[in-house]
Parts: sequence; structure tokens; C-alpha cells
Amino acid sequence: MGKTRLGINIDHVATVRNARGENYPSPLKAALLSQKYGADSITIHLREDRRHIIDQDLIEIRKKLKIPLNLEMAPTKQMLKIALKYKPAFVCIVPEKRKEITTEGGLNLKKNSNFLKKIINGLKSKRIRTSLFIEPNLKSVLHAKNLGAECIEIHTGKICNLINKRKKYSKEFKKILNSVNFANDLGIDVHAGHGITFESAKILSKIKGIKEFNIGHFLIGESIFVGIKYCIKKFKKIIK
Repeated sequence: MGKTRLGINIDHVATVRNARGENYPSPLKAALLSQKYGADSITIHLREDRRHIIDQDLIEIRKKLKIPLNLEMAPTKQMLKIALKYKPAFVCIVPEKRKEITTEGGLNLKKNSNFLKKIINGLKSKRIRTSLFIEPNLKSVLHAKNLGAECIEIHTGKICNLINKRKKYSKEFKKILNSVNFANDLGIDVHAGHGITFESAKILSKIKGIKEFNIGHFLIGESIFVGIKYCIKKFKKIIK
């Protein structure tokens, strides 16, 4: 098995920038520094309301980044059009609600099946690796496989929340473990993301079938105190 990859989500650098309507701090600078300090990919979520990452960020980062860019996007015609135009190396399709603070859960694969299949096929035709952001359950894994997804990203928000609150998480851990093993048996790459901290990364990294961790909010927040270089190096050491 190859090394476990670390993707850095820089959305919240843009959140800070947008809070004052300035041109700093720069998401591009954050992406390039993350690349310099060992990130394997950079994630940006171009939301429909453009609350943090904006189109110009996508254009600049796509142009200057040497490592893969992972574009998180809602399953809409507009977002598909943008992805096909700028051709990021990776796309992760995520659910999106206008009023949510952050992504609240995995995709409803049944509800969007036909359109999701169309999006996946369209992205595949341009050789864009596509993952579906799903809840850790076997039905969703199988549905993702049937839709033609090459990868899934498991929503780790619930287990991370339990760990943060010092509550029992063994049941949720088992769900993730079973989902990862099932996906691996089906030949699907498994990624994990949402709410991951140093502590939850240590726990989740015990699941050997996870090939990629995507980490953002905690890492950007912690970087205020100890720097982005330290945070990336520590996460890479944890997930080895």
C-alpha cells in the first residue's frame, strides 16, 4: 500500500480575507506554502454563494499550483460547467445548503442518482478523478460504486465531534472501518474528511484502508498559533 496522502483545505483563509473585504490573507499564498511544506493536494470548496473561495481564487490556484487541486462542488449544472472549464485534477462532489455553516452530512445518492451519474461521466471524460462525499454506511458505498465513482470521501464529522467532546466513539469508528473495508473490496479508493484534529487523526489513521485525509478548518485555525508548516508536518507524521 502506498503512503497516505494529506490534502489541505484552505477555504478558511478566504473566510478571514472576506470578513474585511480585503485581498489578504491570500488563499493562493496558503496553497503555495502548503505545497512547499509537504501537502499532497490542495482542496477548495467553491460554494454557490461564494462565501469563502471565489472564482478568481480557483483561477489563480489552478494556474500556479504544482500539486493536484481538489475542487469541492455541489452537484449542479453550473458547478459542472466550471469544473469542465478549469479542469482541476480532482473533484469531490458534496451536498450543499445555503444556510448551513459547514457541510452537514453526506450526499443523498438516491435522490440525485441520475444527475450524479451524468456528472461523474462528464468529469471522467476529462480525466478528472471524482469522489463522492458520503456517510459511513455500506448502502452508500455500494450506491457510489454503482454510480461509477472511483473514490469516496467519508464524512468524519460525527466521530470527530464525539472525540472532541470526550464521548464514546467506538460505534461510529466501527461504521467507518466497515465502510472502508467494503469500499476497498469493491476497488474504490477511500478518503476521509471533515472536522479532523490532531487527536481524531491519530484515531482514524488506525484504519489502514484510508488513502487520503482532507483537513482544513482545524489546521488553518491552529496555524494562527503555531504556523502552517508545523501543522502540516505534524499531520503528515500522524497519518503515516
